[in-house]
Amino acid sequence: MRVFLTGGDGQLGRALRRILSAYDLVAPSESEADISDPRVARLIADARPDLVIHTAAYTDVDGAEAHPDRAFAVNALGSRHVAQGAADARARLIAVSTDYVYDGTKDGPYREDDPVAPLGMYGASKLEGEREILKAKPDAVILRTAWLYGEGKNFVETILRLARERDELRIVDDQRGSPTAAADLATVIAALWRTPCTGVYHAVNAGACSWFEFAREILRLAGLDRRVVPIRSSELVRPAKRPANSVLDCGKLAVLGITLRPWQDALRAYFRERGPVAP
Repeated sequence: MRVFLTGGDGQLGRALRRILSAYDLVAPSESEADISDPRVARLIADARPDLVIHTAAYTDVDGAEAHPDRAFAVNALGSRHVAQGAADARARLIAVSTDYVYDGTKDGPYREDDPVAPLGMYGASKLEGEREILKAKPDAVILRTAWLYGEGKNFVETILRLARERDELRIVDDQRGSPTAAADLATVIAALWRTPCTGVYHAVNAGACSWFEFAREILRLAGLDRRVVPIRSSELVRPAKRPANSVLDCGKLAVLGITLRPWQDALRAYFRERGPVAP
């Protein structure tokens, strides 16, 4: 089986490259395949893949407020180009989206059929990307995920860096979500292509916490004794507003027999693979 992967240098892309190493994998770099360029559709079609996995995205949430044209060029138009390439190749398409398509005001986990209402340009551009994908490739699978971390720059590594620099960390405690390991999401994607499913699914590690609770667990597993102070989102000045509730219901995915382990277990596995933490 031949797989075409966009975003292969990102956190999820790296995890997928490890899982899919036994397949005929085509994973061009961003410079080799700029998805905002319409010509990427022909590049994909010419590769004749059986499966296209679309993880490339503009993910700078605050930067999207200052540069909405760039966010939409990558996340919306780029997704259209990838979907068109998959359609021309008659390949299956699995694309990754985000919890930021919701406004975070719901009392309880979000289901796939809940109303979407992005708070900022990043979420809006990703939502438009979903729509572009389904227009060009109605049988595509879209996976909405949240709070992703893996090899590369992520919240876990940021907390570890801050812990080396400071004795006290101030972390937001009024935003809740499900920390999701890139390795686990990659496993879900690898399992999904074997099913005949189409449409939108949620995929996050089980359970939920606040960023404050997540940070405390990171420090505990790292063996770092630091004071962590809970703060409200309003105490941080950021260009983009974040959803207060990013908890996603994965019941639709479970019907396919695919479940993700608790986020605490996934985080422990991340530390085992990562190795010792520098004091």
